Amino acid sequence: MARLKRLYFPGASHHIIQRGNDRQACFYDKSDYTVYLDKLKDASKKYHVKAHAHVLMTNHVHILATPSAEMAD
Repeated sequence: MARLKRLYFPGASHHIIQRGNDRQACFYDKSDYTVYLDKLKDASKKYHVKAHAHVLMTNHVHILATPSAEMAD
């Protein structure tokens, strides 16, 4: 079953959690973390989302982010 559409308010902060499949590792060495943070920075600029804080664990990620505009459907 597909996930339901999430509640969304521009300007409201969101706690985002991303996990590896079956909680397997997402990151294996320092370069993996660096690439992820570079992609996060690029995406936040492209989509006008402020990433306030992040925690990168070996098998999951937490991000506190605030979108500044309406989402396109």
